Amino acid sequence: MCIDCGCSDGATATMTNVKSGEISDIRHDAGGRLHDSAHQHSHGHDHDHHHGHHHHGHTHSHGHAGVIDLQQSLLEKNDALAARNRAWLAGREVLMLNLVSSPGSGKTSLLERTIRDLHGRMAISVIEGDQATVNDGARIDAAGAPAIQVNTGTGCHLEADMIEQALGVLKPRPGSIVFVENVGNLVCPSLFDLGEKAKVAILSVTEGEDKPLKYPHMFRAAKLVLLNKIDLLPHLDFDVERVVAAARDVNPDVDVIKISARTGDGLQDWYNWLESQTSNV
Repeated sequence: MCIDCGCSDGATATMTNVKSGEISDIRHDAGGRLHDSAHQHSHGHDHDHHHGHHHHGHTHSHGHAGVIDLQQSLLEKNDALAARNRAWLAGREVLMLNLVSSPGSGKTSLLERTIRDLHGRMAISVIEGDQATVNDGARIDAAGAPAIQVNTGTGCHLEADMIEQALGVLKPRPGSIVFVENVGNLVCPSLFDLGEKAKVAILSVTEGEDKPLKYPHMFRAAKLVLLNKIDLLPHLDFDVERVVAAARDVNPDVDVIKISARTGDGLQDWYNWLESQTSNV
């Protein structure tokens, strides 16, 4: 899991209000929540690793069990806060969707086009997740939607406490849509519930047709797959039916919509899907 790779090593994450430029630290230890466990794990894991280096045969099993317990604790605390986010959103009839993908799939371009196309029809705001820069947040602001940029530092995903704090600053309008553009990564974001109604996986035709089979946890967690950049299909050796079959092999119930954020092909189907979700908040 991602806490083994060092992404939860206690590095400071920040939140930027793109409109005002105000920057604040993410309070990971607020209320004794999520990253209290992450900080404790970082210290304990270093100790277990050092101890195991000298007495590997004696401590390996115990250390592994300890890591599993800490992973479970981390996810349980995240899930509890995600449930609180979900209740907060439901009380305001706000639809929050978690957009997940590899880097370069076209998430931000899709959001820009969606914001512009739906202007006046749906109130939209965005929480942008990246390790660094406010580049994507600035693009969303320029497209016409309020944006909060969350920079995770070394983190490879957003977590529920980050979303809680971002929502507090964003203050989404009742009945609106909040898009969370997660950090580009098809592994760790599948594990962390943010309080969203659904995960939407974006997969571009410039990626492999077997991507859903390689990253089954993400595609199993997704309610919808958007197959983006279909305008490039004439220039690629890419089998659309094969990737759709792969997605439904790991998740038989997943919806798949073929789109081009650049040309607008298929976007009306995406907008219809959004409307169907808002009616069931």
